[in-house]
Amino acid sequence: MDKKDIKLTSSEVGSLWEEYVFGTSTDIVNKYMLSIIEDKKIKALFEEAIKTFAKQKKQITTFLKNDGFPIPIGFTESDLNKDAGRLFSDKFCLHYLYIITIHGLLGHVTSLSISARKDLRHFFDSADDDGKKMYHKTVELLQEQGHFQRDPYFYPESNPEFVSGKQFLDGGFLGKKRPLASTEMVALSLNIKKKIMQKALSIGFSQVTQSKEVRTFLDSVQNDSDSQIQSLGKILHADSLPIPTSMESEITNSQESPFSDKLMLFHIGFLMQIAQSFHGTGLATAMRYDLATSYEKIILKNLKFEKEWFNLMTKNKWLEQPPLAPNRKRIAKDK
Repeated sequence: MDKKDIKLTSSEVGSLWEEYVFGTSTDIVNKYMLSIIEDKKIKALFEEAIKTFAKQKKQITTFLKNDGFPIPIGFTESDLNKDAGRLFSDKFCLHYLYIITIHGLLGHVTSLSISARKDLRHFFDSADDDGKKMYHKTVELLQEQGHFQRDPYFYPESNPEFVSGKQFLDGGFLGKKRPLASTEMVALSLNIKKKIMQKALSIGFSQVTQSKEVRTFLDSVQNDSDSQIQSLGKILHADSLPIPTSMESEITNSQESPFSDKLMLFHIGFLMQIAQSFHGTGLATAMRYDLATSYEKIILKNLKFEKEWFNLMTKNKWLEQPPLAPNRKRIAKDK
């Protein structure tokens, strides 16, 4: 069968829709950051990121149009105030691109894994390649400029060892906890770095938003992000391991908003949703009860915030609806 005759599956449509909407929100942020960045090397990376998404956006549009699906509204130049002053430092912008690229890699791989059509598989494979190239470039530039924060070092044991018993899960004699495992550090480190970015963005967005309701929500997210950073950081501190540096000082005192309230609220919600998948990974790989309990509390608290976010987005009619399954009962009733 010709690929043109093979319809998109529901999962494929959902992946394309998400890539478009999430991509356009990030693209607007990237365009603003490009306008304020002074460092030539950082600016070049943002120019490349914007050019890459423009190519991907065009392909996504073609896929959806060919199957008769409407193109999402997403986010456009109307959500950008091109004349706004500097809200973020160059260093912050580079860190933002680094974190968002990690999110993009997760999205591309997930989309690839559910795609059956050859042309879609090739598209998401190409998008993943673009993301990996950008990841390498952001890491290398962060390292070159002395801004990359490496995870803590562990030192090798003489020989491989096996878990000796239940104390590996709940601690040892008198509740003394065993040191963190390297496998637990993967999610722990990523989750703290992402929370640091979420907190800093919440601070920046809060000081420029025009809506009191949005500001109240963003302030709550900021405080909760700080609480989660402290909770996970305390676990690192107990093993005398360093905690990644905060990014609040990279936010200026500008009160002029570069973005629409719709974009800022959506963007924070997008980061919270992506974070949940990493919290789930952390929970799944945690073999210490205290670490698992911390992730459980974070996941439950985030669900509360996601509900508040949903209510605020829908109240303002800012939340775009993805394609839905056919409502058979309504179709039959309307006959």
